[in-house]
Amino acid sequence: MHIHRISLQNTEFEGNNNAYLLGDTDPVLIDPGVATDATREQLAAGLADHDLEFRDVDRIFLTHWHADHAGLAGELQEISGAEVYAHEGDASLVAQGAAGWEAQVARHDPLYDAWGMPAAKRTELRTFFEEHRRVRGRPVDVTPVADGDAFVADGVAGTVAHLPGHTAGLAGLDFEVAEGRILFGGDVLLPKYTPNIGGADVRVEAPLATYLDTLRTLASRGYGRVYPGHRDPISAPAARAAEIVEHHRDRAERVLGVVREKQPVDAWTVSAELFGELEGIHVLHGPGEASAHLTHLARHAVLEATESGYVTAEDAEAKLANSLPSRTRP
Repeated sequence: MHIHRISLQNTEFEGNNNAYLLGDTDPVLIDPGVATDATREQLAAGLADHDLEFRDVDRIFLTHWHADHAGLAGELQEISGAEVYAHEGDASLVAQGAAGWEAQVARHDPLYDAWGMPAAKRTELRTFFEEHRRVRGRPVDVTPVADGDAFVADGVAGTVAHLPGHTAGLAGLDFEVAEGRILFGGDVLLPKYTPNIGGADVRVEAPLATYLDTLRTLASRGYGRVYPGHRDPISAPAARAAEIVEHHRDRAERVLGVVREKQPVDAWTVSAELFGELEGIHVLHGPGEASAHLTHLARHAVLEATESGYVTAEDAEAKLANSLPSRTRP
């Protein structure tokens, strides 16, 4: 399989986005990037390196609905008539373009109350959303796909792999090539940062448990390499998955410590202790991830949710050990 990585700027995330071009004839483009002039020019230049233009792209696969991955899909589809694939869990948000984000924002307001987000930060976040509305791109005619669906690229037969957690419908493309099993995984596994859960897609129920299940699945599949949505390929995916599980275990212990010290607490209080002052999209991501941990620990009776906030439960330390995977396995 011929794999070409195209590095693209984005508006927020640490580290440029990766678009992947699979094949030189009848190519598949994975995650064309955010809808900005700079990214559009970079994508055009990357395609030109392989004697291609936007009109030559017949198929586009989107790993998830976030604008830094999917923003340009609608424009490319208008130019080339490309078929655009996204997992059925994210397809509706991709299809609606910027309007889909408005629907998503409508889900946020009740959570801001539950999380304890200050009024000034809510205003800052809404301003950020409005200023970045255009980067979410145009509506897309989406072909929904599901876990296990067949997908062929550059003559190689593969399958769609549903990998929820970061978003409800995050999905990758799984191929067996001469060098071994590989995955184009979007943001399910990143080489340096840990993907946000809880705030990145508020539709995900039990986001921490969902993501930990995904990491277990990913580690069990024997991938020799994962091509992520940001930064360099990951050559030891199972080990990286185990590192992220360990990160979340350490974070859970820290969350428990914050609750012990400051109880009763809300997600905003815990977020401030974990991440400090937040700006931009992180005003959403910080308390979202704190809430993911708090609700997970409450489900496992490590914490109790009261009208005043979260408090520690009896035998919290002992129960914590059973709330996440062991330190010896992902």
